[in-house]
Amino acid sequence: MRILILSRNSALYSTRSLLRACYRRGHQAKVIDHLLCDLIIEQGKLSVSYQGELLEGYDAVIPRIGSSVTTAGTNVVRQFEKMGLFSTTRADAILRARNKLRCFQILAAEGIDVPKSLFPNFVQIDEQLIDDMPGEQSIVKLLESTHGLGVILSESLSNAVSTIEAFQRMKHKVLVQEFIAESSGTDIRALVVDGHVVASMKRTAAAGEFRSNLHRGGSARIEKLTEQERFLARKVCRILGLDVAGVDILRSNRGPLVLEVNSSPGLEGIETYTRIDVAGEIVHYLEKRIRKHKAAQQKKRGTWKLKG
Repeated sequence: MRILILSRNSALYSTRSLLRACYRRGHQAKVIDHLLCDLIIEQGKLSVSYQGELLEGYDAVIPRIGSSVTTAGTNVVRQFEKMGLFSTTRADAILRARNKLRCFQILAAEGIDVPKSLFPNFVQIDEQLIDDMPGEQSIVKLLESTHGLGVILSESLSNAVSTIEAFQRMKHKVLVQEFIAESSGTDIRALVVDGHVVASMKRTAAAGEFRSNLHRGGSARIEKLTEQERFLARKVCRILGLDVAGVDILRSNRGPLVLEVNSSPGLEGIETYTRIDVAGEIVHYLEKRIRKHKAAQQKKRGTWKLKG
């Protein structure tokens, strides 16, 4: 197969791991910066030009789309999809997962338990709604925060209101969520590929920190999921239409809660701590889907010949 890996930085661990997995399995692979792609649209024909060269003859794309370029990145992914290339993560699924409000709306409507959340309006803050959040503390986070950036623990109502006002003055949309104190600065990362949890780890925040992100100094270890947690991770991905995703779960007194869903999960932490070749699992999944796609095309062509 000929595979395109969409990444802004070919030196990133996740990008290199995917590239190595492609090579190990005998495929041709190329890393391209999706922000350098020119999209050509004409009647009955779509194409992509990269640094003056038309990208032709490829079978699939593996998107690694960062939150700061979500719109531009998904435009490129969608163009490749319309050209007939298979994508490990579809553009619409990336958009559903990337916006935290949209993601929680979809999941909660389908009966998935999430931390109680409030999306305050941009005109007037209703302090009573914030005060009604469970517990004395609350989390204020940007809608598209990553690696724990833009996530703040507010110790009181006044602190939460001030934080929201500060973000809104800078034209940033925020989400207020209940703080799950009993999780004690830990969460579970489940890596799902093709409807299966292929790796999982428990992340623990550094001393004095409530965010468990490894980028914030947190630590991790292999963690076996309960059947309920495994089912939850798979169901979340099915609802959002994600074939590759990282699902972050909090263990609360009322059961597992979905904290976040990442459509471009980092592979360094999960591969390092679990010693599982997650990139290889992604490429293996890609191979299966492409084989099915080509078999369906051959069957269709055979049917046309018989009719002729």
